[in-house]
Amino acid sequence: MSTAPKTIPISIYTPASQLTEPGRLFRGMLRDMVISRELAWRLLVRNISSRYRHTLFGYVWAFLPPIMTAGVFVFLQKAGYFTVGQTQVPYAVFVLAGLILWQAFADAVHAPLRLVQQSHAMLTKVNFPRESLILAGVGEVLFASLIRLVLLVLALFWFGVGVQWTAVWFPFGMLALIGMGIALGLLITPVAILYHDVGQALPFALYLWMFLTPVIYPAPTAWPGSLLVVLNPVSPVLDTTRDWLFSGSAQFLTGFFAVCGLTVLALLAGWLLYRLALPILIERMSA
Repeated sequence: MSTAPKTIPISIYTPASQLTEPGRLFRGMLRDMVISRELAWRLLVRNISSRYRHTLFGYVWAFLPPIMTAGVFVFLQKAGYFTVGQTQVPYAVFVLAGLILWQAFADAVHAPLRLVQQSHAMLTKVNFPRESLILAGVGEVLFASLIRLVLLVLALFWFGVGVQWTAVWFPFGMLALIGMGIALGLLITPVAILYHDVGQALPFALYLWMFLTPVIYPAPTAWPGSLLVVLNPVSPVLDTTRDWLFSGSAQFLTGFFAVCGLTVLALLAGWLLYRLALPILIERMSA
């Protein structure tokens, strides 16, 4: 009994710009996103295993950064070095939730560039759907965020803090922050590959950005502090997500949905830029 051979997709490369046939371009993007799922899973498992394989404390390192950072701010606040105003929950829980949400965004910003740099040898030698790197990066961010959420749950029990019914929307807020980070990371990656200064400056820029976002303090509503919410796209999303967990209301809900809409457009633009620029970047990396 004979079986028909499997049809293997054939890619034809031409010097013409892919933008001349947008329909074909987007169909190819969607096709590669679908067929790259298995490879993305294998990359995810490999990257997570290699990250913690030769460490003494293993997955504890996923908990330490938010714990240590939150501990420093709690100590400084109790010592009177700065005041943050009234918070709905104990400040330790408030700042821990803010740091976990911020870290999800920051990890997502770093993910595309980090995955492309780590896969340098594979990119220059093997032809595979590049979207698998994006999916693997999203998976890594989700994995780290879920581990940190366990820490937040323990803090809620320790301080006896209850959550509101609106906490069911909390995962959507975290996904919105991760989507924003991935979109920004995709837009930054081509420039960072060409100019390494961008990659060097990125951690410093995100560190400053954190202090301009209501992570360790409540979102200001009075001028001029309210500009931090209006001009900073992360502010309404992070503050709304935290409010869903603790207060049950969201004062920046309009800004949340506006930023989410812009995030969808930024994701499409970043994915398109990534798709068009990566072949050129691979030639540069292999030179």
